[in-house]
Amino acid sequence: MDEPVKGLQELDQDKEKALENIRHKLALLPDLPGCYLMKNSKGTIIYVGKAKVLKNRVRSYFTGSHDGKTQRLVSEIRDFEYIVTASNMEALILECNLIKQHHPRYNVLLKDDKTFPYLKITNEPHPRLEVTRRVLKDKAKYFGPYPNAYAAQQTKKLLDRMYPLRKCNVMPKEVCLYYHIGQCMAPCVEEVPQEKYDEITQEIQSFLSGGHEEIKKELQRKMQEAAEELYFERAKELRDQIMSIDALMEKQKITMADAKDRDVFGYAVDKGWMCVQILYMRQGKMIERHASAFPFYGEAYQDFLSFITQYYSDNPALPQEILLPAEPTGTETGEDGSEADAKEGADAISGAAELQQWLGVKTLVPQRGLKRQMISMAEENARVSLEEKFRLIERDEERTSKAAENLGAAIGLESLSRIEAFDNSNIQGTNPVSAMVVFIDGKPAKKEYRKYKVRTVEGPDDYETMREVIRRRYERVLKENLPQPDLIVVDGGKGQISAAVDVLENELGLFIPVCGLVKDDKHRTAQLMVGDPPEPVHLPRDSQEFYLLQRIQEEVHRFAITFHREQRAKSMVASRLDAIPGIGEKRRKLLLKHFGSLKKIKEASVEDFRPLSIGDKLANQIINALRDEES
Repeated sequence: MDEPVKGLQELDQDKEKALENIRHKLALLPDLPGCYLMKNSKGTIIYVGKAKVLKNRVRSYFTGSHDGKTQRLVSEIRDFEYIVTASNMEALILECNLIKQHHPRYNVLLKDDKTFPYLKITNEPHPRLEVTRRVLKDKAKYFGPYPNAYAAQQTKKLLDRMYPLRKCNVMPKEVCLYYHIGQCMAPCVEEVPQEKYDEITQEIQSFLSGGHEEIKKELQRKMQEAAEELYFERAKELRDQIMSIDALMEKQKITMADAKDRDVFGYAVDKGWMCVQILYMRQGKMIERHASAFPFYGEAYQDFLSFITQYYSDNPALPQEILLPAEPTGTETGEDGSEADAKEGADAISGAAELQQWLGVKTLVPQRGLKRQMISMAEENARVSLEEKFRLIERDEERTSKAAENLGAAIGLESLSRIEAFDNSNIQGTNPVSAMVVFIDGKPAKKEYRKYKVRTVEGPDDYETMREVIRRRYERVLKENLPQPDLIVVDGGKGQISAAVDVLENELGLFIPVCGLVKDDKHRTAQLMVGDPPEPVHLPRDSQEFYLLQRIQEEVHRFAITFHREQRAKSMVASRLDAIPGIGEKRRKLLLKHFGSLKKIKEASVEDFRPLSIGDKLANQIINALRDEES
């Protein structure tokens, strides 16, 4: 039997065996809540999910029809495990922990769950105020998260001016500049009572928790006193602090009368992608938003809840209230929305209840009013973000395709879709290799890249290397009726172009345009040469066509040099073993297959060589030779 056919049959048998095993396990699933872990043929966990009823949820993957992205997930499943939990809330927490532990490729992964900045009042005898992205269980007080580092730094900058906590990481031996400008109490040289620290910490806490209006009134009172006593510099400093507070709190778009801290969530899905928008409301004011976009493979709303669970799993600075959208149900609604109020969002409310129980934070799914408007605003922002993402992708594709079209026009081709580019690599003629990359409509087609070990050329002869590789490539194109390129690109000038054209036209009877990319003294794309004899073609350096040529040249050079390094490394290993008496080609291959690398051979004991039928004497010679060479 032909080997490839035999291999395919064995794969089909393994798949059928795995699916039969899954069918048996499905029959044993319990009617209980829990988490399930889907595995591929290698035993790797590729998806983690939770279910109120494991039996129903897991079976749903293997019955009925699915959309394209879910089919992709299901096609890789070869086994599954499940863990029963006591409640839906336990399943929610367990799912979050399993996702963070295994990083399954088909789950929504919150890659930036620790990138949000926080303000922190340290738990030290002499506390400091700092911006941090690491949240530790160190009894410090954390405030945030802030949407970006700038917002956190600006808030810290204001508080540093208002409250004289120490700024240094290590206590100095003498007072610093901050003491002289009134921003530090100099605990390095003076005793600061704990009561003073408690008072400052309490005021900072009050400010960050919404008490900025009271603090602003107190600053205004002090400013009036300073002005009346003719301390104008102090009055100006206090006025600047008041203006900074106003500027910091001015970034509002919606205001709620109750001045609560809220996180408002909304999401949108399109083309297998999800965008989650978080609107941050602090002291009743919307100060900023954050967006995360990612592909998803499960059910949209469940993956949305999974994102929220991961987001809050390491977040100690929780808001007072979390607002979530209802799960879409497709229900027809009347003008007053009464039917929607009655029917939609049962699962959403259940998910909100589980989050509330776990986090200890009021979690709502509002159906009407201003809170519902805020969720609609978050959902609209998510939808716009996704549309913008796809427009940028389409624009990039359009620009890339247009660049290829313009390049074709510049060199006199009616159409230019497929480009094949070649580059040679060697060091003084040793381990000569060549590589080919393919660009279709201006984009790399990596599955069609090819590598070539040069067979017939001795020494560093770039022209003959080009002739050999062009001959081998296009003999195969003719023999196997493969797609022919619209343009061949070689790395070099007139000599390389002439060598390629000679082989194509005189030996193979192919008339494919060939151009050369000439580099400058800094090894960057400098000029395009086309024709017979080759002549330079002027392209503006800031044009998309020139940028496309740069990408092609950089890509083929990267591919060739990587292949050359691989071959050189193998050659060095072979030569070091071949230099040892008693080691021929057969034993060298056997040693490398058994140990995997020279390092492991060198670190092996004499006993480790016995399974290879290598005696103790030869084993000692091998080990000593490699160790002596290194020393």
